[in-house]
This record gives sequence, structure tokens and C-alpha cells, in this order.
Amino acid sequence: MFKESTFIPSKNNLIFKNYKIISIILLFLFIFSPIIYAQDSIYEWSSVQTSSSPTDLNLESGGAVLIEQNSGKVLYDHNMHEQLRPASVTKVMTILLIMEAIDSGTISYTDKIPCSENAANMGGSQIWLDVREELTVDEMLKAICVVSANDCTVAMAEYLAGSEEAFVQKMNEKAQSLGMNDTTFKNCHGIDEDGHVTSAYDIALMSRELLTKHPNITKYTTIWMDSLRDGKSELVNTNKLIRNYKGATGLKTGFTSVALYNLSASATRDDLSLIAVIMKAPSTKVRFAEAQKLLDYGFNHYEYKKLASNGEVVKSIIVNKGIESQVNGILETDSGVLIEKGQNKDIEQVLEVPDIISSPITKGDIIGNITYNLNGEEIGKVNIVAEKSIERIGIVSMIEHIYLKWFTLFRV
Repeated sequence: MFKESTFIPSKNNLIFKNYKIISIILLFLFIFSPIIYAQDSIYEWSSVQTSSSPTDLNLESGGAVLIEQNSGKVLYDHNMHEQLRPASVTKVMTILLIMEAIDSGTISYTDKIPCSENAANMGGSQIWLDVREELTVDEMLKAICVVSANDCTVAMAEYLAGSEEAFVQKMNEKAQSLGMNDTTFKNCHGIDEDGHVTSAYDIALMSRELLTKHPNITKYTTIWMDSLRDGKSELVNTNKLIRNYKGATGLKTGFTSVALYNLSASATRDDLSLIAVIMKAPSTKVRFAEAQKLLDYGFNHYEYKKLASNGEVVKSIIVNKGIESQVNGILETDSGVLIEKGQNKDIEQVLEVPDIISSPITKGDIIGNITYNLNGEEIGKVNIVAEKSIERIGIVSMIEHIYLKWFTLFRV
């Protein structure tokens, strides 16, 4: 007869069970730990990939903006509408008004500009103008663009408007016409004055106006070293990017102890022109480094695609009842568009032009158009026009046409 008994585990059995539990835990960790590590790796990789986005440029400057020169499109914005002191970047507007006067014929590059007592006593950046000397407009522009000469700036303002105050009024009027709503100018040179403010965006607007409407200014803004007064006055550009950055075209530096370090920097590569503005940088090193960072971002992520060239033949079209049987349809204007790199292959063009048109035709008549689309959105449109005039056929016109053909034949 068997009695019911209770099982009491031995020491060896307990050790065996503990080994089993430990083995299961280790197996679990072995199987799932690679997944945990893989997730960490994916996270780190994603962080690296997104670090080049414009929100991660981590600028130290008080305000900044990057725009594409032709369209004015903003590619990067960092407090771009904050009103700050521009220092000598003010002179972009002064230079703009000087160039407008030159290109309109009001003044010429060879005009002699006198120096007033007021101009001679400006201080700050200068070439030490003397009231007894005169420099040409060409020499004045060189001094303003290369070494930011305050004395030359005031002398030009007084010459153009009669007084610095009258010239500053013209500066503010021009600013308003350009939509520079963050700007109030108090002087033409940028020395600190209460209420003399602008923004990175407004500086970009006037820089764009200067470069697009008066491209000859780059003759001065790209000078690295030069001289005046028969070599007695040496000039070295305050914009170090002119020497060190590929494609740099200008434009203007500025510094005071209150405004800190400012810069409007422009550059062109492969038909893409960019303007980067830096305001209130803590040091000159940061000013140039952050301007370069903005320009690099633009050139690395965007391209300017030329869509159409003025005068390019698109199609030969049959002319009904004309003294000539065909006319070339040509593009009326140049056209281009800013696109992200890699989108070039996605651009489609749609041609709308008839196979036959009726005479008479006048040179420049619109006979069709070509539309450019990107991902279903229209990005450009250019008219197709007649390359030449063609008269309607008639007895008189036919006789004249035959006569001219024969005359040309016998001359050859």
C-alpha cells in the first residue's frame, strides 16, 4: 500500500532550474538586442541626413536671408524682417542711386566730383578727401565699393541731390518703391544714428535691384586690390569673399560697434545667381563664414534652368497666300526658372502653334506659345513670334517679288 508523499526538491534540482531561467533570459536578449541596436542606428542616420536642411544651419547672426537673384525667391530665412542697424551696407542704396544717374545719362563716369568740408570731415572708413581735390565718378565708385569710403559717399550724395539730406530723402523714396517696408534711412553712409534701420530682407531687395538693373557695378564690387591718385592710395576690398569664394560678384560689408558685422554677399555659378545677407554677426569671421554657408546651401540644393533663348527657331510654319511659302516661328524672349537639383529631367514642354497661318504677317506677330510644366504645374510660358514679315500675294507684290529674286540672282 502506497502512501501519498510530498516532493521536496533537492539542491541540485534548484540549481538546474535557475540555469534554465538564466538561459532563457540570455537567449531573449541575444535575439532582440540587434533590433534595439538597429533602431538606434536608423535614428542616428536620419539625424545626419536632415542636418543639411535650412532649419539646421544654426546661424549665430541676428538676421539673415538667402534669395535667388533673378526671381527674388527666398531660399532661407532667419529673422529676415527684424529691424537692425545696417552700418555701411547702407551704401548699397547710395550706389544704386549713383548707378541710376549714370545709366539715365544724368551724370557720366568722367564727371569731376568736388569735396565739401562736410564730406572731408566724415571720419570712419575714408580715403581722406581734400576740399581742394576732385575725383571722377569712376574713382568715387571705386573708393565706395572697395574700401567703403564715407567721404566719397557724402561727396557723391551732395553732387547728385544738392545736400546729403535731400539725397537721403531720395534713398527713402526708392526704398518705398522697392517694397522695403522695414527700412528708414537717416544718412547715406551708415554711421550709427537713432532710427537708421533696415532688415536682411530689405538689404536683399536693394542688392537685387542693383545687380539686376545695373550689372556694370560688378566691375567695381569684384575688385580685390587697386589704387587711386596715381598709385599713391592703395585700396583693398573689405569683402574677403571676393578673393576666397568661387563666383563671388560683391557686394558690400558694414561694421560699427553697435550694428556689429553685416554683409550683403552675391555670387554666380552656372547661371544661378544668389544673394546672401548677414546682419549683426558677432565677429567678422562669423559674418563671412555664415554668408558662405548660405551661398553653399543655395548652390548645393538649387539650379537655374534656362528654358528658352530669345530668337531661337522653334518651328517652320506654312504661310497661306503669302509671297513666301514659309516663316520661322521664333521665341520672343529668354526664359528660365529656379528648380531644385535633380528636377531638370521632369520638366515637360507643350508647343501650341498652327501648321498653317494666313498672310499678311508682320514681323513679331504672336503665332503661338510654348509652355513649360513641372509635376503638372506651369513654371514658364514664352510666346512664339514670326521671324519676319510676309505680304499677302497679289499681282503687284508678285511682280516685285519675282524682280527682286531675279535681281539677286544676276548680282551673284
